[in-house]
Amino acid sequence: MQTGKEKNTPISPHIEDTYAYMKKRIGLEKSYDLGYRELVVLDRRVQLYYVTGLTDTSVVQEVLKVMIEVNDNESESDRLGEIVENRLVHQQVTPVKTMDEAVDQVLSGLIAVFIDGKNYAQIVDVRNYPGRTPEEPDTEKVIRGSRDGYTENIVENTALTRRRLRDENLRNEMLKVGERSKTDVCITYIEDVANPNLVKFLKDKIESIQVDGMSMSDKSLEEFLMIRKWNIYPLVRYTERPDVATSHLLEGHVILFVDTSPSAIIVPTTFFHHLQHAEEYRQAPSIGTFIRFIRFLAVFAALFLLPTWLLFAMEPSLLPQNLSFIGPNDEGNVPVAIQIILAGVGIEFLRMAAIHTPTPLSTAMGLIAAVLIGEIAIEVGLFSPEVILYVSTSAIGNYVTPSYELSVANKVITLFLVLMVELFGLPGYMIGITLYILFMVQIRSLRTPYMWPLLPFNFKAMKHVLFRIPVPNSKHRPSIVHPRNNYRRP
Repeated sequence: MQTGKEKNTPISPHIEDTYAYMKKRIGLEKSYDLGYRELVVLDRRVQLYYVTGLTDTSVVQEVLKVMIEVNDNESESDRLGEIVENRLVHQQVTPVKTMDEAVDQVLSGLIAVFIDGKNYAQIVDVRNYPGRTPEEPDTEKVIRGSRDGYTENIVENTALTRRRLRDENLRNEMLKVGERSKTDVCITYIEDVANPNLVKFLKDKIESIQVDGMSMSDKSLEEFLMIRKWNIYPLVRYTERPDVATSHLLEGHVILFVDTSPSAIIVPTTFFHHLQHAEEYRQAPSIGTFIRFIRFLAVFAALFLLPTWLLFAMEPSLLPQNLSFIGPNDEGNVPVAIQIILAGVGIEFLRMAAIHTPTPLSTAMGLIAAVLIGEIAIEVGLFSPEVILYVSTSAIGNYVTPSYELSVANKVITLFLVLMVELFGLPGYMIGITLYILFMVQIRSLRTPYMWPLLPFNFKAMKHVLFRIPVPNSKHRPSIVHPRNNYRRP
């Protein structure tokens, strides 16, 4: 850990001190990926430092070429600092006066140019991070619409957002987190729309983070920003689609980008934000509304279908005569509640196996699962056909849920409700649902009520939640983000 004095070490005018500092601080000559070149320009030594894997090689070569050409075209060594600055024909050149700033920039993929006799360094932005090209996110596919998505490159991600939002008030403020990792975190917002108190709160929280590194990038940042305690529900929304992030920026939300993560963090969010999907806005408003209702029905089934069916199976007297067919015809050798739990755990096994199974083997794994669970397990009496039917329907509802984090949280709640019904019957069902509602109502995401606009109720906002309103009729931004400019027209 560095002391405050070490962090504020000024750049020495003696270039030998710079070399010694770099050798001790970042392991120059030990780490193969740390690039170093020393040139003699107008009888004075000039040193360049960079990380080979994070810089554009062609630009580094161009900078070296420019430095060498100074000897042929200039003669005033006293003006070398000014000459070098003018000859660095690049879009971003920034002077720094402390070694800590220079080291941070070098390790972030920039070039540091030191000149003997000068107490500052010129930082040239030549970053060229390794990574994949933008492609459509697997979890947010649409039938029609753009096919680009965020990547692990934070510079590319902000550019994808800027391409869709060419507003002079769009701000991308870069911060660094992690004493060792120096992870880049970008706060993106529209200055005359976003709540300034929210922006300040996020900046203060991020700047106050004390940690050596954030290897899990966006998830680590979320855990520092959000106080969870025992809450299992997602308090932020993740998206890999630039169009989704831009849409939220226009509403007054703030977006957080973390380098090495392809997901953008949207804050603040509510429960209903996790039920939105880009596909609804790529269809006609009526079709989008239909898709939205189907999705709500699927999520409702994922939550309450299994405990409700178990309650009716345990107490058939609660059913009307024309629904008396509900319930297992053959209970089998295992209690129904245990069957539900085992089947749910089995589906989780399959989900995790699908993640870790190579693609060529996934079809074979599906066939094995179908034979073992769908046929043999029923024949031996481990599961009844009705249990497989309702557990599968509930699982489909979870897969329909746009937010993976929300679907996992709903699975936990479903398990809780099944256990309450098994232990206490109808009273357990009522108590379980009541506790669930009370739990959801008390959740806050950055001081934002999680169940808004249902609780507290807001009719206009609830209408936008239930129906896909045509864009020309969406004239106001959601009040829950407290935007500076509530009206969406210029």
